Amino acid sequence: MTPQDLPKTYSPKDVEDSWYRHWDANGLFHASVQKGKTPYTIVIPPPNITGILTMGHVLNNTIQDILVRWKRMQGYEACWIPGTDHAGIATQNAVEKALAKEGTNRHELGREKFLDRVWQWKEQYGGTIIAQLRKLGVSCDWRRERFTMDEGLSEAVREVFVRMFDRGLIYRGKYIVNWCPFHQTALSDDEVDHAETNGNLWHLKYPIEGTNEFAVVATTRPETMLGDTAVAVNPNDERYKKLIGKTAILPLVGRKLPIIADEYVDLTFGTGMVKVTPAHDPNDFLMGQRHGLTQINILDEKGYLNESVPRQYEGMDRFECRKQIVKDLEAKGHLL
Repeated sequence: MTPQDLPKTYSPKDVEDSWYRHWDANGLFHASVQKGKTPYTIVIPPPNITGILTMGHVLNNTIQDILVRWKRMQGYEACWIPGTDHAGIATQNAVEKALAKEGTNRHELGREKFLDRVWQWKEQYGGTIIAQLRKLGVSCDWRRERFTMDEGLSEAVREVFVRMFDRGLIYRGKYIVNWCPFHQTALSDDEVDHAETNGNLWHLKYPIEGTNEFAVVATTRPETMLGDTAVAVNPNDERYKKLIGKTAILPLVGRKLPIIADEYVDLTFGTGMVKVTPAHDPNDFLMGQRHGLTQINILDEKGYLNESVPRQYEGMDRFECRKQIVKDLEAKGHLL
């Protein structure tokens, strides 16, 4: 090649694409079981198909690529398994937002057509993600590429769960989950967006049985009092040590609530006394487990008050019930 043949500018795109095609065509990233070689495997944290890769994905996958290439150079049979994740409700939300821009929704489309649109979304964004990973030059074993809804994967997950259950390594029990009353499904913590809003902190008066005193608790969700099963104080709070072991009466319901001592209670927040609702707060749930408290779920799957509450509140929307509870507490002198 003469100097005249050399390009005036360097084009990394042409070089990168050429080398990656060479690596791919020659199976340089494919791993197989080989006697005498120690395996080294990474399963890629599968990116969600809700959109495209971000700079965070670039950093994460670069680190994995460095590790895999390093181990490959050291003589390990290194295998980096790529794939994408269906992302569940997050992808459904993304598709529904796209439909809204078109002036339609999943109900108008019907179940089958909506599922078709979700799969179209998967092909579009899942394909884009894989193309982006390849563009990064990652040394994945593409013959092993998977999608988290592939049938083989689902069977493998079920098999592992059954084996772990049979060996006593896992158990099924009740726990606090994020619940979406609109989609009527549980949400992972990653699928929940938290936002601060202006609200109220109500102070409620719970009569203490056999006395003229009250346990005063503060809450932003007065409707959840219908599921209270205890009142808690900090065992080191000198103000309330004499109340530990006594009983409070739940206003509007009449349920007897033990006054318990738990170090979770913050002496400086509110009055230093808290209502305990094990079925509707993760910290209360754990406190309830420590003290053997009953869990009373007051909401149905759509976010309406269920049959566990007094009849006058049953069937109410939770926010409307909040307003009514405040009115009723005030009318009966239980609101400060």
